[in-house]
Formats: sequence, C-alpha cells, structure tokens
Amino acid sequence: MNKIFTKPKSLKPNVMHYCPGCGHSIIHRLVGETIDELEIQERTLGVPPAGCAVLAYNYFDVDMGEAPHGRAIAVATGLKRVLPDRVVFTYQGDGDIAAIGTAEIIHAANRGEKVTAIFVNNGTYGMTGGQMAPTTLAGMNSTTTPGGRDVARDGAPLDLTQMLATAKGSVYLERVTVASPKHIRQAKKAIKKAFQVQLDGLGFSLVEVLSPCPTNWKMAPVPAYEWTLQEMTKIFPLGVIKDITGYDEK
Repeated sequence: MNKIFTKPKSLKPNVMHYCPGCGHSIIHRLVGETIDELEIQERTLGVPPAGCAVLAYNYFDVDMGEAPHGRAIAVATGLKRVLPDRVVFTYQGDGDIAAIGTAEIIHAANRGEKVTAIFVNNGTYGMTGGQMAPTTLAGMNSTTTPGGRDVARDGAPLDLTQMLATAKGSVYLERVTVASPKHIRQAKKAIKKAFQVQLDGLGFSLVEVLSPCPTNWKMAPVPAYEWTLQEMTKIFPLGVIKDITGYDEK
C-alpha cells in the first residue's frame, strides 16, 4: 500500500498545542511542505516571535532562533547577513509584526533584505487573551474593545502589507487565507513562491495569511472559518499585492 499523505520531514512528530480550529497548524504544514519540496531543510533558519507561535521551534525541524516581541525580522536580517547561504524566514502574528514590530518590518522591506516573512493575521492578540490588534476589524469585539472597535476612537484596521508595497526593496507580497481547501492550496503556492524569491536573491518577500482564531473570536471553528472568508476578506482582500519578480506564471 502506498502512503499518499505524510507529515513533512521539516515538521517534528510533536502534537501541536494550538487551540481547536486555529490556522497555525495548517500554516506550519504549508511551510514544512515548502521546505521539503525546495530541499532546503538543512540550510533553513526560522525565527518565531512572541505570541501564539512562540513555541514553533517545537514543530519545525530546522534551526530556529527565538526573537523578542516584534523583533523577528531584525533577528532574521542579522542571521541572513552573517549566513547569506541560509534560507531565513520569520513567522509572525499581527500583534507582533503590525504593532510592536512595525518599524523593523518597514525598514527591512525598504532595504530589500533577502528574507521571507510569514505574517499570520487573525485580527487579535491571541496568546494574551484577545486584546484589540492593529488588524482588528471595525466593530469587532475584543477584551479591550468590548463594545467593538470604534474607528473614530481606535483608528481603522491597519493594512500592513499594502504599506510594505510602497517600500522599494519589497519584491513579492501576497495575501492569502487558509479558510477553505481551495484557499489552502493557493496559500501553499504563495508561500513556496516567497521562499523561491529568497533563493533567487531578489529581495524581500512576505505572505500575509488570514487565519481564524475561534477561541478569541468566541466562535466554533466552522463559523470562524466562514467569518474569515466573509468578513476579513472585505477589509483585507486576497491576492497579489506586489510582484516584481518577473517570474513567468504560465
């Protein structure tokens, strides 16, 4: 009997700690599949953040370097400059990359650092209990906005990836989601392309992944996935935001 579905070699056989319905485990798998298919496991360095994915080193079977909150891309920049033959990626949530780490990510993109960022956007500070994040939608409840995010008071949701598109050194930016099997396949394609951009030495690449957080959204997993597609994509439309790779997609 042939086995047709196996765990990527780049993921350890550990049981993940993520909440039921969380998208992190899916995204971990997509990154692991990409590393396997590109045959770069032995030279890949991952930089997880503070946040729900702080324990990512328990799951990725590659060298990992932990970063302080928001500083993953700064750590990745240092690693890549010292070890330019390595493939370096960060794995950051919206609170990490779009709040505390905003300065680092903008300047890394502007400098065209040859690293890859995986930006998981679930619209909340998940690990610390569901506070309002820069990406929380207008009207969306959180522990710090119990009546819903008020744009007049709290500002509008921050579209970080669009901001990064104006940076001269950003080469490939795409927004995807893991909210359905079809979209998971598209997300895999985008993640693999982002790694390929780095392998080809073209510049900065980032994939934003819209991901459900059923626990902090106070939803069951299935409605959370539906809400991701129906509501989050209105504010954060899916698709390629910037692509100057020159790759022929045909």
